[in-house]
Amino acid sequence: MHHPSPARRRTASAAALLTSLAVLGTGCTGGVEGVPGAAGARDPYFPKLGNGGYDVTHYALSLDVDPDAGRLRGTARITARADQDLSAFRLDLAGLDVESATVEGRPAAVNRAGRELTLRPDAGVEDRLREGATFTATVRYSGSPQTLTDADGSEEGWLRTADGSVALGEPVGSMAWFPGNHHPSDKAVYDVRVTVPEGLTAVSNGELVDRRTVDGRTAFRWRTAEPMASYLATVAVGRFRTAESVTPDGIRVLSAVDPESAKGSKAVLDRIPAVLRWAARKFGPYPFRSAGAIVERRGDSAYALETQNRPLFPGPPDTGLLVHELAHQWFGNSVTPATWQDMWLNEGFATYAEWLWAAEHDGVPVRESFEEAYADDANWAFPPADPPSAADISEPPVYGRGAMVIHRVRLAVDDDAAFFALVAGWTKAHRHGNASTDDFVAYVEEETGRDLTALWDSWLYGGSRPPEG
Repeated sequence: MHHPSPARRRTASAAALLTSLAVLGTGCTGGVEGVPGAAGARDPYFPKLGNGGYDVTHYALSLDVDPDAGRLRGTARITARADQDLSAFRLDLAGLDVESATVEGRPAAVNRAGRELTLRPDAGVEDRLREGATFTATVRYSGSPQTLTDADGSEEGWLRTADGSVALGEPVGSMAWFPGNHHPSDKAVYDVRVTVPEGLTAVSNGELVDRRTVDGRTAFRWRTAEPMASYLATVAVGRFRTAESVTPDGIRVLSAVDPESAKGSKAVLDRIPAVLRWAARKFGPYPFRSAGAIVERRGDSAYALETQNRPLFPGPPDTGLLVHELAHQWFGNSVTPATWQDMWLNEGFATYAEWLWAAEHDGVPVRESFEEAYADDANWAFPPADPPSAADISEPPVYGRGAMVIHRVRLAVDDDAAFFALVAGWTKAHRHGNASTDDFVAYVEEETGRDLTALWDSWLYGGSRPPEG
């Protein structure tokens, strides 16, 4: 996620339900045999986030954005595979008005309860909702997308900026601009088409495949061909300056920078290819076909975020922050946490990447970074693998103590070549997938052939500061 800083420490009514059924249920003549998909993916911190019964494979999103009015009109075409015989299934959506929904092209009844959208397909499509079958659902919606406030007080979702807007999704904000299965365990590929007034640019994840202006409005089509968790999806609208290049390894680099941040960003953004080459030597091959950055004005958001392919920065980043967010392309974006309890795997590795960079480029030994983190009382507020609540998943122990866990593993391996081979093996084993803390513990012990129970008990799960030695 973002680089930690002091600034970061920080049921629908019965009448409404009947109205939605009356308006949106028209034309549905029956139900599909089976059982409804579960509401929520049983995340320990966000139990209602995500949904059960199906797995999304592809999102095709078409967004028409009116920045001046702060409104959008959207169509989400969702392709999914049923994990059970489904009679109904749910999508996460915050705010926004649903105008219609279909499943396999036939009208579906829609129930709305808070942030849960339930689609009940017509009986005529029952064979397409059997376990193992693939189906498509289309939802048309519109409204003023919301800015959501996290449990820790930070803002995400759809943020208005000085010249447009930006969508930030960690941990739940993507539900503010499109309906979906918004738990990190359900990754999918994306096609995103964003139409904005001529003169503005719409930047998203992946590769720009088309740009076309008609009648004073420009449509930008972006494609993300590698699986992506929805919290990493973004759309940034503004008057950006864009720059494109290709690295010697064939990685397409596209950066979009607000003019006010352009001068202060150039030197650091020019280092993106060098940072990617350096990180690939440490962590294994870069997992995506494109890279870059989005740099907004200071104050457009309160934090940086590792949005897939091109992380977003609130103003010009320094090199350490760039290293942190690019490291997330391996840790978090390709190897995505199984639940939000596993977030330390994202932030611990990204913070450790900063330590490694500082050791090789700034003359700050990793041991010195470790000792500084060890001395910081804030890193000992709770174990990194067991934050007390959803409000704590971005707090210092997840970053600083998480990085200390990685360094203790390195010391236990006691061979740098073997340690970095271990890390590269981890990113290869779970490339474009999900992994939990238990997966990591089992992987390290299996690959090293060592019982590291004492390390995990003290550094990963321990309630107090262990001896440094």
